Amino acid sequence: MQSMQNEIIHFWFSELDPQQWWKKDKTFDLMIEKRFGVLHKQAQLGELNHWRKTAEGSLAEIIILDQFSRNIYREQPESFTNDPLALALSQHAIAKRFDLELSETKRVFMYMPYMHSESALIHCEALKLYTALGNANTLAFELKHKAIIDKFNRYPHRNKILGRVSTPDEIAFLKQENSSF
Repeated sequence: MQSMQNEIIHFWFSELDPQQWWKKDKTFDLMIEKRFGVLHKQAQLGELNHWRKTAEGSLAEIIILDQFSRNIYREQPESFTNDPLALALSQHAIAKRFDLELSETKRVFMYMPYMHSESALIHCEALKLYTALGNANTLAFELKHKAIIDKFNRYPHRNKILGRVSTPDEIAFLKQENSSF
């Protein structure tokens, strides 16, 4: 299984151009589902828990649950289903100080479940993590995410996908340029 962990890490950090991490692309999403769909299901079932013994194994499982879920289930409620588990895995890895064994770029993705959380308390922790990381660009993104949570207690751009009713303030916000991620 070590090779599968390595395959996830190699794919995400070596095979991809970093712009692909953030771009919405159906072809890319389908490729992730085809190549890693079985691993994604295994992670959802808790079958990869033995990966949590190392920093890179933990990161690989977090990427599968946090990032790959967003690709495999884009624009579907399931894209957010694994967020609580990804956050718990991130919290566990950080408690073990695994994050400090990783490069800055890899730490960004270990911390990403914090940024994806709809909890104001979790965003207070995310702010500490991204501040300590020292990457101004990533910190700026966390500050934007935190401001949305502080204002709305959720991400309004998820409302339609999750079947939530938007408030008038959220509707006005969503009409603004760059209001969603």
